[in-house]
Amino acid sequence: MNNIKGIRESFKDIKLYELALTHRSWVNENPSPTAGHNERLEFLGDAVLEYVVSAFLYKEFPDKEEGFLTALRANIVNTKNLASLATKLSLGEHLNLSKGEEQGGGRSNESLLADTLEAVIGALFIDSGIATAEKFIQENLLSDISEKLREPLKDAKSRLQEIVQAKGLPAPRYLVVTETGPDHNKNFEVEVHFNGEAVARGTGKSKSRAEQSAAEAALANFEANQ
Repeated sequence: MNNIKGIRESFKDIKLYELALTHRSWVNENPSPTAGHNERLEFLGDAVLEYVVSAFLYKEFPDKEEGFLTALRANIVNTKNLASLATKLSLGEHLNLSKGEEQGGGRSNESLLADTLEAVIGALFIDSGIATAEKFIQENLLSDISEKLREPLKDAKSRLQEIVQAKGLPAPRYLVVTETGPDHNKNFEVEVHFNGEAVARGTGKSKSRAEQSAAEAALANFEANQ
């Protein structure tokens, strides 16, 4: 299951596959009593992904402390990494999107792509069980664990804090800009501020994930301006 064709062919219930690739905007533009979108699958896939990665790291690194495992997991399941895999699998090209969302760059939007990948994982779990979802995650996200170990293990917020402190600036502040969706499937948009000025934004299904996403965007801005 390392390409879109292989993913599609693995489904027993093709409607689950199609649902995983249907964004809310498409349903809003094409209303139907039976139409659905992928947010519930995304909610489930997020939990399955965190469980599988956590269990894998726990077994793979029996001598490592919780802090190391948490940081390494964050490097694997962050928005940028998930979006990169979604792009590699061509999920964006097969998304059901509204015209407005597509014209706004939805097919290449990192947050949207990461959410779609989680929806696919949730759909695989419902369609074929944890073993199939686990196989997909291991083949596509855990096979390059040695490369992840060469990356900085501190999370984005910690790395950004160090850069800011080295420049003699006050600590970054994170402010929630928007909070949308029902209680079981919230989406947060957060800005990171330096000296009262917004420098980057990020989104996530929790405030902490949105803050990490904003920190990643700020780090990318720093690197681009070096």
